[in-house]
This record gives sequence, C-alpha cells and structure tokens, in this order.
Amino acid sequence: MKSSKGIRKWKLTNFLLNRNYVFNRSYVLKFVSSKLLANSYKSISGWKNYKATPLLKLDKLKNDLKLNNVFYKDESKRFHLKSFKALGGAYAVEKISKGKKNIIISSATAGNHGRSVAWGAKRLDLKCKIFVSQYVSDSRVKEIKKFGAEVIRVKGDYENSLDECKKLSKKNNWKIVQDVATKDYKLVPQLTMAGYSIMIREISKQTNQYITHIFLQAGVGGMAAGVVAGVAKYFKRIPKIIIVEPDRADCVLQSIKSNKLKKIKIKKESIMGGMSCNEMSYIPWQILKKASNCCVSVSDRHVAKTVVMLKDKKLSKNSIIGGECSTPGIISLIGVCNNSKTKKMIELNEKSNVLIIGCEGNADVKLYKQLLSKGRK
Repeated sequence: MKSSKGIRKWKLTNFLLNRNYVFNRSYVLKFVSSKLLANSYKSISGWKNYKATPLLKLDKLKNDLKLNNVFYKDESKRFHLKSFKALGGAYAVEKISKGKKNIIISSATAGNHGRSVAWGAKRLDLKCKIFVSQYVSDSRVKEIKKFGAEVIRVKGDYENSLDECKKLSKKNNWKIVQDVATKDYKLVPQLTMAGYSIMIREISKQTNQYITHIFLQAGVGGMAAGVVAGVAKYFKRIPKIIIVEPDRADCVLQSIKSNKLKKIKIKKESIMGGMSCNEMSYIPWQILKKASNCCVSVSDRHVAKTVVMLKDKKLSKNSIIGGECSTPGIISLIGVCNNSKTKKMIELNEKSNVLIIGCEGNADVKLYKQLLSKGRK
C-alpha cells in the first residue's frame, strides 16, 4: 500500500512504562470535578456556532498497522479557531469575568491558548493583553491580533513571557487566564481542562466502539489531563493512555521516570512549538503521574511527512488539515507498531480501537505551508 512507504522505519526516541500506573476515576475527578466538567459542556454547547468536531477514521493507516480502528478527532474544525484550545481559554475568560465589563484579561502563550483567550475576551467585549516570546511566529501573532488583543513580545522563551505577564498583571490588576497550574493557581487551569474534556464527551456519542488506546500529546499536560478527566467521567471502559512528547521537551516522561515534577532544559525548540515545554503544570502532574500507562517521545523528523500524508489522503479517504502538533500521535502510533516488543507490551493488536487527537489545523498558516512543501520533497 502506498501510504506505508517508508513508515516501517519510523522509530520512537524513548519509551517508558509508568510503574506507578493506577487509574481511579474518583481520584482523577478529585482534581477536575464531575460538576466542573458538566458545567463546561452546558456553557460551551450553548455558544453560537458550537458543534461537535468530526471523528474521522484513518482507515488506510489502520490497514497498514493491522489495527481494528484508528480514530482521529479533527479539532481543525473547532469554532473558527482551528484548535482544541478554543474550548479552554475562552471558557475560562467567561467564568473568570463573571459578566464584568471593566476588567482587562491577560495571558502568556505559545500560540493557540492566547488566541482562544483573545477570542473569549472579544466575545464578551473585554480588553485583552497577550504576552508572547520571541519564538512565537508573526503568523500566530497576527491571528491573535485579529480578535483585538494587544500582543506584547518578550525576549526569551515561553517561561520569560509568562514571568512578564505575571509581573505586569499584578502591577496593573489584570485578570490572568493561564492554562498552567501551580499550587497557588488552580481554578483557571481547572476550568481550561474542563473545557478540553468536551472532546471526550463528543467522542462517547460519535462511536459505539470502545476506545482501547489514546495517544495524547503533552506540553505542560493540560490537554492530556483534560482528556483523562473526560475519560473518567464519560467512558464506560478505561483505555490505555499513552503520553506523547517531542524528544527535545519530554518533561512528562522525565517527571514520571523520576516520580517527581522535573524541570528540563530545552537546548533547541521543537517544531511542535505548542508542545515545547520544560515543566509540567501542577494539576496535570497529579493526574498523569497515575493515569498514564506509558510515555513516549518522538523527534521532529517525520512531522512534515505526516502533515502531507494527512492532507494527501495517504492515511484516510479524507483530506485532513493537521498542523505540526496534530502529528505526534500518528508518528508515535507508527513507532510503537514498528517495535513488536513495545506493541505487545501495550496490547496493540487487530482488536485495538485507537484514538488520536488532531489538536489543530493550520493555526500557523505560514508554517503549515512550509511543512507541506518540505514533506513533499
């Protein structure tokens, strides 16, 4: 089959089995409560233009890998923001502002979160300040500015932009809507994660097949933890949870390996920019340290090729617009299937129904075009 050309050589960089794995629904829902999850769906499903994003089948890929199903949740169709992040930041803005009009919202972002916060502020006619690092592309900044937000560039990386956001927000009494939780900052990230859980609620209605494996991207871990909370609430059976990260930014893998929150040093940013994070968020750590079966990391090497395979119908009968952060789930699934020992270890076989989160479309239009061009060479 044409789509399998070359992918048989794809490999994972690292694979780690979580020795502390115990999935307990009530434990997970202690950190993002069932009530919080239900309220987020009630609110967001009432927004203008809300509809469930498509759950596609990567049938060509499942045939190649000899699996029962490979499902792809296409978040490129989420509202008009082309990303799952639309479910989080905008919802948190709505809850934090409590109908007040005289407040200013602030946030730091690598791209999609800031866009969601800016859109959420515009929806409610609020002023908004978004902080970005020097590495965030002009294309992403332009998209944020479309929603009327002021974008403030900060020298350094994401962490520097977050520090500056906190400093100026405290000084000017702005309301920070950040998706990174700390011991002293929990509510907003919890609201954000609750929004992300809606993907799982939708999936539970979109297929009658039991999902056996979920390959979940992680940056600071917010999406992964939100999805796991959704699984705890909405799925009858608990699938295997595989956390996927860039090998240049594998803070979840390193934390689970050490059995404590581990801050890593990023020597070179991954092309999967939204996942290029050096430290986990506090609440996702509490959830993922127990709820994830294993962690894998992948290189940037096959990102462009995967973007092309999605677009050119090599993986399914649909042409799918998937950005750089939509690719690692597919890359890691292929890598696992290419290693018979690992494949057997996580019980991937012809009965498996795998879920991959296509978390974004061409949110960075310029980068997406570059990846298509590179992947077709």
